[in-house]
Amino acid sequence: QVQLVESGGGLVQAGGSLRLSCAASGSTFSISALGWHRQAPGKQREWVASITSSGNTNYADSVKGRFTISRDNAKNTKSLQMNSLKPEDTAVYYCYLIVSGNTYWGQGTQVTVSS
Repeated sequence: QVQLVESGGGLVQAGGSLRLSCAASGSTFSISALGWHRQAPGKQREWVASITSSGNTNYADSVKGRFTISRDNAKNTKSLQMNSLKPEDTAVYYCYLIVSGNTYWGQGTQVTVSS
């Protein structure tokens, strides 16, 4: 079993920055990928960014150039650095982890960007 705990959400003005973190515990061997999704009010959950076990990163077009995903294998944590935030980035952000073919989700953290 894998547990994910997110932190770092909050309220920020447009143009500001936030850093989200996700700490993993449990059976985290054989991680194949990890990343972030988000869900804005009234919208479907959408993929934001991911990083593979080999370190390859991918980003949704809407965040490319503004968000950076990273991982600290020693601490079993991953982060999402979000810069130049826009009001449309407002959403609940969820981290996820794929281990041995199973996907695990964090509880979500709210990010609100005011205009």
